[in-house]
Parts: sequence; C-alpha cells; structure tokens
Amino acid sequence: YRIRHEIVEYAYQRTKNFERLTFLYLITGYMDKVGFMCKIAGQNNNLMGQFHNALYLGDARKRAEILENAGQLPLAYVTAATHGLTEIAERLAAELGENVPSLPEGKTRSLLIPPAPLISSVDWPLLRVMRGIFEGGLDATGRAEVEEDDEAAGADWGDEDLDIVDASDAVANGGDGFDPEEGEANEVDGEEGGWDLEDLELPEPETPKAAGNARSTVFVAPTPGMPVSQIWTQKSSLAGEHAAAGNFDTAMRLLSRQVGHKNFVPLKPIFSISKGQSFNLRALATAPVISIAVEKGWSESSIPNVRGPPSLVFTFSQMEDRLKAAYKATTEGKFPEALRQFLNILHTIPLIVVDSRREVDEVKELIEIVREYVLGLRMELKRKELKDNVNRQQELAAYFTNCKLQRVHMRLVLSNAMALCYKQKNFATAEHFARLLLENSPNEVQAKKARQVQQQCNGKQDSHELNYDYRNPFVVCGSTYVPIYRGQKDISCAYCGSRFVPNIEGQLCTICELAVVGADASGLLCSPTQ
Repeated sequence: YRIRHEIVEYAYQRTKNFERLTFLYLITGYMDKVGFMCKIAGQNNNLMGQFHNALYLGDARKRAEILENAGQLPLAYVTAATHGLTEIAERLAAELGENVPSLPEGKTRSLLIPPAPLISSVDWPLLRVMRGIFEGGLDATGRAEVEEDDEAAGADWGDEDLDIVDASDAVANGGDGFDPEEGEANEVDGEEGGWDLEDLELPEPETPKAAGNARSTVFVAPTPGMPVSQIWTQKSSLAGEHAAAGNFDTAMRLLSRQVGHKNFVPLKPIFSISKGQSFNLRALATAPVISIAVEKGWSESSIPNVRGPPSLVFTFSQMEDRLKAAYKATTEGKFPEALRQFLNILHTIPLIVVDSRREVDEVKELIEIVREYVLGLRMELKRKELKDNVNRQQELAAYFTNCKLQRVHMRLVLSNAMALCYKQKNFATAEHFARLLLENSPNEVQAKKARQVQQQCNGKQDSHELNYDYRNPFVVCGSTYVPIYRGQKDISCAYCGSRFVPNIEGQLCTICELAVVGADASGLLCSPTQ
C-alpha cells in the first residue's frame, strides 16, 4: 500500500501546488523530477519558481539563463562569472558595456548545491506483513463486500474503463453457453424428485442482537477539561493567585482596583512566580511535555477532581526573614542595601497569599513597619547628599527620629541627631534628643554621652531656627520631607499608607514606588478569608 510521500505527492499534483511538490521531490531525492518541475515553471512563466528550482538543482547555467530572460543582466553576469561560465559572462559583458559590475577579489568561490537526502526514495518501514488466519479466511466470504467497496470508490482515484470483453458478453455473442451457477441451480432443483422432502414448519431462529452495535465504532475524543490556570482564577480575587496562573493582566487590574497600583515595573521580576507553579514531566521522547500544576497543600488523600489553590513561591515567612536581613543592614549602617531590601519586601507583599485573618493583620503591620524604614532611610540618604545646607541636615535627622523604628535603631538615630544638633549649637533640640535617648534604654556609652549633653545644654537655646517642633505631633511628607502637623490637610497612599502634602495628589508614591497618591482603592486582598 502507498503511504507517506506518495499520497502527499498525489495530493499536490491534484491541487497543482507546484512549490510544495517541488520541495517534496527535493527532500525525497527525486532530482530528475525537480528538473521537470523547473520546465513546468518555465512554461507557466513563473520566473521565481523556475529560479528556485534551478537553485535546488545547483544549475548555475540555468540560473544565469533565467536572470537574463528576466532582464536582470547584471545579476546574470555575476552568476555566470562567479561560477566560471566564461562564454556566457563574455557575451553578457558585451551587452552591458560600461555597466559591467565588478566582482570582489580574494574570495573563495563555491557552487551552492543542496545536500543530498540520506533517506531512501521509497517508503519505510519496509516490513513484510504476514497475513493471519482470519485475514485468509475472509478471502472467500468477504470478497463480495470488498468488490462492493471497490465499486463505490469515487472517480477521483483515477481508475479508467479498460477495453476488456466480459465473459457474459462472450456467451451472448456465441460462446459455449455454459454457466456454472445456472448448472448448479438446475441440479438443486432436480434433487427433490423422489426424496419426498417436505417443508417443516419451524420457528424462525432468534438472532441475538450484536452487542457491538450499541457502541459507536468511531472514536470520540474526551472533552478537554478546564485548564488549571483558569480554575485558579475563576473565583479568586487575589492578585497573587492570578499572577501564579500567568494571568498578569488580571493581576495588575486587581492591584490597580484594590491599592491603586500604576507602576508595575518593580513587580516584573516578581511576576516570575508563575514559572514555579508547574513542573514539566516528559513521558516519552516523541511525546510532548506534560505540564503538571503545583497545588497548595496537596496530598494523596485529597479529594479527586477538586483543585486547590496554587502553591506560591513567596510566602509570609520569607518576608519575615527578609525583614531580619534588612534590620541587620540598617544596624551595620549599610543604608542603600537596607533600603533595597525594604523595598523588595514592599514590592513582594501585594502578591503573597495568607490563610487566616490573623496573618492578614500581620501583613498590614509589616507594610507599616517597612514604610517607616523606607521613609527614614530615604531622608538619611538625602541628608548625606546635603553637605552645605547645615539646617536642612539637622531637620532631616530630626524627622528621622519621628519614624517608628526598632529600639536599637531608634537609639542610633537619636544619638546621631543629638550629636548633629549639639555641633551646630542648637542646644535645646540637642537636649530634647538626649532625653529621648535616655528613655530608650541606651548602652553605657550612649547613656554617658546623653547625660553629658544634657549637662552642657541645660537652660540654653538654639542658635538656628529649624522647621521642627517636637511639641506638636506631626507626620513627614514622603515626597517633600517636610512635617505635616496635626490639623493640617494631607493625603495618603492607598497601598503603603504614606502621608503627603495635598499638592502631591495624583503622583506616584515615592515610598512604595507602586501606587498613585490619593487613588480611590478598596484595599489589598491577600487572603481568601477577606
């Protein structure tokens, strides 16, 4: 039987798809047929197809001839000269005159010929098929059915009538007149003469219905189920689960609606969590890779056909570990590194998912902690840049003491602000910081220095006026780094809660770098319990 490329060849011939037919001849090694297709392309005035076929054949002379007939004399000359066709090149050079193109010197020339196919020109595998006993037994009984199937074949298969005389026509036109079937029928009819064969009134045999008729013989593929990623996002309003399913668009829409996110560039590396929600399983070398979703809390006792939520890469416990690392960098005075780590926590929190209301409160508390440190570290880095503006340095150091920090860090901040104000002879403010330092359980060195400052500054006034009133409660604007005292109007970030002066409304939050200041948002959802 004919399979593979012979059927493909026949299909391309019937549909007159000459380009694919030529390529089929090329990959199967029928180069003589490729040459024949080149002639057909020339008869159809298909110059491009004719040129392609000449390339397949590696026929430089034919290519030069095609280019010349197409009016591309310079290209025809270059082709002929490159491949050593001197006669054609000289004739074309005479026609071109002064417009003969120059050829680069010193380059090795080679004839471009497609590699010869390594497969056989016939179909494979060439295995001898042995006919079993059942196929042989069907020859006598099933021949009529096979003949009926052959008669029902359509005319497109190319079978034509042959001028062969039928045996029945030969009898009608003077043959021997013997019909084997008719002779057998006569013999059967004559057997009944003296045998007294009578018909018996027997009931019709009950023929059992074939059980196979109730079952369709056509294979019906099972209906594909819903993708796991779609199941994860169908009833979820958590941005982390949408990002884990690879639906970044819906995840960003949820964050925009919940916390007013506008800048998603910092979240781009965090969106890679979708790559960790599935693993690829290779069953066979010839089969496609099977992608298996990783579900949260899966076990062998899980209910079948019930999908759990995705197992996220980032967890709340990881945020606690990162917070400890950021605390350590702050203690060591590595402020740029500490700021980077705090921002990384602030950028990851929108895509984590927790299980209980208690953990939801812990997430909100973590956002507040990180926000205070980011604000304070930004002011400290800004202060180090201002070498000439002494008053502004004192103000930023004083504002840093207003942030809610860990006690170990608060002692360092108060000690720094106290020393800076004392050097600039702002004794009243320095005495205030010394008193706060003593209230935060300092070590011996810090306590000794604070008491000395108190003694030196007792009853003295500030030499410079600062925009800082420690008697009036205030918050610091996250953009302008100025105090917003109680009673003054302010506006906040919907995500991190940073406070800003009113004219910052509509701008990107400079603390979290994600949300819009003053955006109308519903609040972050990070748990199915919300």
